[in-house]
Amino acid sequence: MSVDSTTTNLEFTALLCSRLCHDVIGPVGAVINGLEVLDDDDDEEMREIAFALIRKSARQASARLQLCRLAFGAAGSAGADLDLGDAEQVVRSFIEDDKVVLEWSVPHETRPKNQVKLLLNLVLIALTGIPRGGNLNVNVSADAISVAASGEGAKFSREVASVFAGEVPENGHDARSIQLQYSMDLAANLGMSLVVTSNDGALEISANPRAVAAA
Repeated sequence: MSVDSTTTNLEFTALLCSRLCHDVIGPVGAVINGLEVLDDDDDEEMREIAFALIRKSARQASARLQLCRLAFGAAGSAGADLDLGDAEQVVRSFIEDDKVVLEWSVPHETRPKNQVKLLLNLVLIALTGIPRGGNLNVNVSADAISVAASGEGAKFSREVASVFAGEVPENGHDARSIQLQYSMDLAANLGMSLVVTSNDGALEISANPRAVAAA
């Protein structure tokens, strides 16, 4: 794994683990809160609300862990292929709400695991650009990956463009920006370059073969 000159392999690993923990701590904490209500409150209505909170939060935690396992983890032996159908399933579970409408234009086949990991990371990055919800369009062709999103106030943070341009954050990487660096590493491993565009409530992030991206 490549790292910038200010980030050691050990720091890189620690930051990526922090990112994973950040994704799951919210729903896990909500489960604990719901259990505390069940322990302390005998009101039937409150207990039903607590049960609903626990069910929803447990599903969210499971969905986030499954996506993180594919996006960041080893996900099988070295050189293994992954099913794009499994990727769709974990993405749909991850965004299971009324805020985001997913259009998945991806072939039903297996791909090298780093391609699938890159796809999932680009989905995560695109979702950060539509915090109020909107439309998410995922397209995979023979040699390229594209994730487009639109919605009210859709935009990438300055950090996305700067990290993809090879710049290191002023205070070094944190648990948020390290995922951008990780995505760049995946793309480099595949001989691809990442390109981001954002304007008028629409944004797109794509991974293309370097020769095409440079054309």
